[in-house]
Amino acid sequence: MIAAKAFDELPPEFKLRIENVHVVVQDLPDDFQVDSLKLNSRSSLLGLYSGVPLNKRGPNYGMYPVLPDRITLYKSNIERICSTDSEVEEKIREVLIHEVAHYFGMTDQEIREAGY
Repeated sequence: MIAAKAFDELPPEFKLRIENVHVVVQDLPDDFQVDSLKLNSRSSLLGLYSGVPLNKRGPNYGMYPVLPDRITLYKSNIERICSTDSEVEEKIREVLIHEVAHYFGMTDQEIREAGY
């Protein structure tokens, strides 16, 4: 699976700090995601991080059972903007890195400024 390979290729300094995150591949955003994110189009979203970013977790985080954070990659949307299999692999890598950055607490602007 391309997403698993992309995750395995994350730099160790990041990958080793990621805990309790579930990466899933979904065809398209569902109705709830479209409505809650106020998307104009189901096809505009390539990935989504859902959870509590590391920098927002208080001292009591984890003292009770918590569901895993979730990174969702939207297969159809990624494939739609790519022409070749290698472009799909690169875009999956880019989107995964972007969503992992959200896990670490980075905003979209900070991610862009970091070059991702």
